[in-house]
Amino acid sequence: MSDRRVLEGTVLEGESFDPVEGRVVVEDGRVTAVEAAPTDSTDLILPAFVNAHTHLGDSTAKEAGEGLDLDALVAPPDGLKHRLLRRADADTLVTGMVRSLRYMESTGTGAFVDFREGGVEGVRHLRRAVDETGTGLDATVLARGSADAMAAGDGVGASGARDADYGSLRRAAREAGVPFGIHAGERDAGDVNPAMDLEPDHLVHMVHLQEVHLDRLAERETPVVVCPRSNLVTGVGLPDLAALRARTTVALGTDNAFLNAPSMFREMEFVAKLFDTTAREVLAMATRAGAEVAGLDCGVVEPGREARLLVLDGASDNLAGAENTVRAVVRRAGQGDVRETVLPGA
Repeated sequence: MSDRRVLEGTVLEGESFDPVEGRVVVEDGRVTAVEAAPTDSTDLILPAFVNAHTHLGDSTAKEAGEGLDLDALVAPPDGLKHRLLRRADADTLVTGMVRSLRYMESTGTGAFVDFREGGVEGVRHLRRAVDETGTGLDATVLARGSADAMAAGDGVGASGARDADYGSLRRAAREAGVPFGIHAGERDAGDVNPAMDLEPDHLVHMVHLQEVHLDRLAERETPVVVCPRSNLVTGVGLPDLAALRARTTVALGTDNAFLNAPSMFREMEFVAKLFDTTAREVLAMATRAGAEVAGLDCGVVEPGREARLLVLDGASDNLAGAENTVRAVVRRAGQGDVRETVLPGA
């Protein structure tokens, strides 16, 4: 028997998020129709967010490390986060990640890409956390440490080209046909070229860039995930968003769970108000661009796509009276406006 649902309201349809009064038909986890039609519903229906860069293992130590610089906070092997991860037992780590996953789902995230520390066991802990939530969140787990960890996960999430020689692991990822992502340009520009020499499937941060790096991005069209709230907290500066967007796909991530709440609402509002970019561009970064990085068939409300959707209460005290729907979603909406995050298998 087919699993069929009809969602009614104002639909932010297609890649341009055009507001359309009507309904979305979902069957067996996929959007089968988007139909313009009169409706009394004040709900807003849009793609669920894809958080393109997280470190959910850090959920056990929220707001640790006040006043520390980037290296003291996160540099392997002895930055604060790595010491805290080694100290925590498996149940503590999993419980922390479960709570973050539930919060992510309640704030409209339907999928995420995690750079998971801890080798094979680290991957297993995150898989266990996802299973325990039962939310239907899609987890792309990019492991670090070894080919065994890569095989246990969905690919490789490398810490940075200055931290290790990733040549053999990059070759292994290519041979296995799995993604390879890497941090670069977070502290300075010194590790950007070595990271790009690895021909990664995506790059994270890219705050400190030279013209040669931008040229290389344009040549290969390597997607970039930016995490501006994290960059501000760690004091490394902010990416040149306009320069990046002019050359490649740019997605949004919330980065370390102990530095920032993994809310894409907060990330979008921050980006929309800090950078010279439109609300539609920011929403695209939080949805379809993240889906591209993760290799997922969601991030857009249109027939044939996987139905990872977000339903907001357009008549909430926060959103009622909005004259620009997309702008209100990006700059104003929050957890209290969420009616439902629609996820296949949930």
